[in-house]
Amino acid sequence: MAALEKPQIIVHLQKDVNYTLYEAKWIPSSAKFVAIGSHPRGTGALQVYEVSSGGLELKKEVEKQTSFKCGTFGASSLQQRHLATGDFNGKLMTWDLEYLDLPAYAVKAHEGIINTIDGCGGQGIGGGAPEIVTGGRDGAVKVWDTRQKDTPVACMEPAGESTKRDCWSVCFGDSHSDSDRCVCAGYDNGDVKLFDLRTMSVRWETNVRNGVCCVEFDRKDIQMNKLAVTTLEGCFSMFDMRTRHPKKGFASLSEKVKQSTVWCCRHLPQNRDVFMTCGGNGSMNLWKYSYPAKRALVDDDGVAEGVAGSVDLLQNVTLSTQPISSFDWSRDKEGLAVCSSFDQSVRVVIVTKLNR
Repeated sequence: MAALEKPQIIVHLQKDVNYTLYEAKWIPSSAKFVAIGSHPRGTGALQVYEVSSGGLELKKEVEKQTSFKCGTFGASSLQQRHLATGDFNGKLMTWDLEYLDLPAYAVKAHEGIINTIDGCGGQGIGGGAPEIVTGGRDGAVKVWDTRQKDTPVACMEPAGESTKRDCWSVCFGDSHSDSDRCVCAGYDNGDVKLFDLRTMSVRWETNVRNGVCCVEFDRKDIQMNKLAVTTLEGCFSMFDMRTRHPKKGFASLSEKVKQSTVWCCRHLPQNRDVFMTCGGNGSMNLWKYSYPAKRALVDDDGVAEGVAGSVDLLQNVTLSTQPISSFDWSRDKEGLAVCSSFDQSVRVVIVTKLNR
């Protein structure tokens, strides 16, 4: 692809803040985003910014008792647009951004820090009830319904204390009907586990040999299609989740990015085959997945076996000297994104030529 025909990654706006940024998320159906993190004194920072012609305009700012680690709008309706957050004390809270004095919902979800959070059933995405999944340092993965006080809908944790591993990433998927839904979790020892919420069982598990920083399905509201898994030491894997072989499992490909952690992977909402990975060296890599001629073949025993596709690097750019901690595509404007990094900057990014 000629240089001028490639997608370009452009920093549109940048804002420096006085706290450590852990997450930045677009507020659905708006030109605003929320940034959350931790002040040096251990308190939580939450800011709401609006993209305007003059730059980034700070609309709201609050400081809470405990540092925020992660957030999602995935379980909230487009009318409410409540932000669900996980903090360093293990509390799960949802916030009405118009009234930030008290949380709309609060529960002690984990012992210790909540590392990761995801939502499903809100914003018209995915069938079934609106639910939130959290993963913590205590090794537990818990599913919450904000209509049910204090008790999780489901809890997946190891039986023995010695086998508990730090859960670094969780995501929902396979939510194509009111009864189907699964949760994928990645752990610090490289384990990836797929939990079926309908049968309450482990549907599949594997190990990718390095701590799992991020897991994400290309879509939550369809039958499982592709699963991205990013790890320490600059690797990511893409699993084809349509065909499972009884012995070999799901077909996959692995790609080495650079000698740095791949902190997150986010699929473009308007095209599930395009995705962005963000690195520990402050880099962003834009990829495109190409399907093989046949996604499944029959082996000598007559059993269907999946075939992995290939990925092509469309563009890469280094935005920061520090790791990019989060990245979020806008569902309303193709190519518009917001990212946060550990250089205490939040950036609004535009990616061009994505429709080619």
